[in-house]
Amino acid sequence: MVAQTSDGHVLLVKKLGGLFAIIIGCLLTAVGMTFESDGTTFFGVLFLVLGIGLLVLKIIRRNERSSLP
Repeated sequence: MVAQTSDGHVLLVKKLGGLFAIIIGCLLTAVGMTFESDGTTFFGVLFLVLGIGLLVLKIIRRNERSSLP
């Protein structure tokens, strides 16, 4: 079953933005840990949290719409 939404572009941007933020966050965290850079590690973890947050918001929004009759 495919969900049809009028704001599909917003959901796509949240999904791609979340995935991009997670990838950048993983890379920055790994570089920060390798070179023992606190600032880089902090921004990496920040991007990870941002990416996970965007994906969670997208999933919650999708589930709220599908539960309506």
